Amino acid sequence: MLIITDSAKDYLVGLLAKQNSAGMAVRVFITQPGTPYAETCLAYCRPDEVNENDEIMDQDDLRVYLDKQSILYMEDAKIDFAKDKMGGQLTIKAPNAKMPKVTNDSPLEEQITYILYNEINPGLASHGGEVKLVEVTEEGLAILEFGGGCQGCSAVDVTLKEGIEKTLLTKLPQLSGVRDVTDHTQGDNAYM
Repeated sequence: MLIITDSAKDYLVGLLAKQNSAGMAVRVFITQPGTPYAETCLAYCRPDEVNENDEIMDQDDLRVYLDKQSILYMEDAKIDFAKDKMGGQLTIKAPNAKMPKVTNDSPLEEQITYILYNEINPGLASHGGEVKLVEVTEEGLAILEFGGGCQGCSAVDVTLKEGIEKTLLTKLPQLSGVRDVTDHTQGDNAYM
């Protein structure tokens, strides 16, 4: 879960005190969690902005509300404050914001998505492409959709069968295969 260092806690308590608002706290959340566009955010949270599903984290004089949808992606996250000549810098590091940590016990969809974003998509990105999981069928097929330079690419079938399917079936033998549902007729930005 989220770690807040003592220096960050002291800094945040000081900021909250300057707000002159009773019950003011901090909210930590991740926008677009589990995607390549994920951003970890910290904001003031007035009592009327508290969501009933928030998880509360109390640290002495500091109350932090954690967005329920973001908690899975906050594993190993850390908020720190480093003093310097200009005052200091607050940093938030959330290494799992773009992809939650997965294990063999994680749902199959999470395991597939983890492999796609950490092993497959970095290679596809060199061609301006990406692939994402749409669903897993009852038959154990991973339904995938390509985007970017992969949409309409003439080599997409080879990429799907020789690269993606082999990787996923090797790592996740419970899958029966993969299927592409991308509309490849729209290939304006295709790599090949």
